[in-house]
Amino acid sequence: MHSDPWTLEEIKQTGYRVVDLIAEHLTGLPDAPVFRPVPPELVDDFLTAPLPQQGSTPEQILSEFEQTVLPYPFGNGHPRFWGWVNSPPSVIGIFAEALAAAMNPSCAGGNHAAIYVERQVLDWFKQMLGFPSDSMGLLVSGGSMATLTALTVARNTKAGPEMRSSGLRGLDHEPVIYMGEEGHGCVRKATELLGIGSNNLRVIASDDRHTMSVSDLERAIIADIEAGHTPIAVVATAGTVNTGAIDPLKEIAEVCQEHNVWLHIDGAYGAPALLTDRYRSQLEHLALADSIAIDPHKWLYVPVEAGLVLIRHEQAMRDTFSLVPPYLRTDGSPTGVGGLPWFSEYGFQQTRGFRALKVWMTLKYYGVDGYRREIEADLALAEHLKKLASSHPDLDMVASGLSIVCFRYVPPGIEGGDQLDALNKALLEEIQLGGEAFLSSTIIDGRFVLRACIVNHRTTKQDIEFLVDLVRATGARLRTE
Repeated sequence: MHSDPWTLEEIKQTGYRVVDLIAEHLTGLPDAPVFRPVPPELVDDFLTAPLPQQGSTPEQILSEFEQTVLPYPFGNGHPRFWGWVNSPPSVIGIFAEALAAAMNPSCAGGNHAAIYVERQVLDWFKQMLGFPSDSMGLLVSGGSMATLTALTVARNTKAGPEMRSSGLRGLDHEPVIYMGEEGHGCVRKATELLGIGSNNLRVIASDDRHTMSVSDLERAIIADIEAGHTPIAVVATAGTVNTGAIDPLKEIAEVCQEHNVWLHIDGAYGAPALLTDRYRSQLEHLALADSIAIDPHKWLYVPVEAGLVLIRHEQAMRDTFSLVPPYLRTDGSPTGVGGLPWFSEYGFQQTRGFRALKVWMTLKYYGVDGYRREIEADLALAEHLKKLASSHPDLDMVASGLSIVCFRYVPPGIEGGDQLDALNKALLEEIQLGGEAFLSSTIIDGRFVLRACIVNHRTTKQDIEFLVDLVRATGARLRTE
């Protein structure tokens, strides 16, 4: 049992042990299984252990952590983890997380360093994405909360000034939101939470590139206007989770401008590819959005949670969330006690953690040039996987975009359909549980496919070649059993 305050030596002793655990974990990952399930008896221990009545020493707690928690990670720190969109954490970001916890500020506002760090991070992302300097934003938990924040501002801006007081009951017209069929599920959640309802969410079909059909979008907006509805927002995607597709952002922005509809772009995964020569021309149109979601904890290798939302219209964002009457609002002064306007006036959270430090430190560590190299390396690895999957007769390349590659095992003698889907499902489970590599899956055009998303700065070309050999060998073995 221990009580505060800890002495300097006690803090150092425990801290050194924590650093040892971190270092041993990170450097030992390549030799460990990518994923191993938690044993049933340990699961039972976790779920049935009683509330501690007596305290334990730091040594006891860290020993238990080392034995029961550390050996069973999610897996995304490993060089051969390519599931969903989960990157390994940067080491500098891990240390930043600890330093932020040591300071433990509440980042609702005020005149302390954490607030200015977050302001600086927001300014850097404005520069990166081409947003105006007088726009506003927040660090949030992730893309889902960024999208909910942005669509709340869109609803209140486009539905009318009485939204905050009268709610949806005060509207004469049904509000409508639009998204592509490959858009993220958080858009539907946000639509439901905002009271608009999923019946008023229009899902626009994809074209043959798996991107939102602009002509179908415009027809849907016109039909809703003619029916007396109010189009609120379009959610376009810069890098879908399914296939990495980038919606035609410029054309969608033109439709939104013509019909006075808010454009939100989900760039949670793909927006950082703007830094590369290959995708700059496609993604420079992010600057046309009214709001953008981006997740530094995805392709920028920042430890979770680290999401970010930018809103072009600072006043609209403040009018949506602030409880300070306009006549009492002040922009303050950096040298004053109150500092700049509080972040709590621009979002739902009052108490907010110091998320900005790990983003700030990681951005400073890599710099734009470093990120460009890392992202281009991931893109090159995805291209290598695509070529390998296209070169083997027993593999079928299905779709790819950004750093996502979707393919499947197609041995001779199986024409397709349910039998082929079942084989690939069994193959995926075998690989995931085998611990040598980790893929996820998706459904494309009714087909079950293997899906690799390479946002992993620890992956090598040899890892990709190992994966292809593993898929082929595992599939061949399963066919003979």
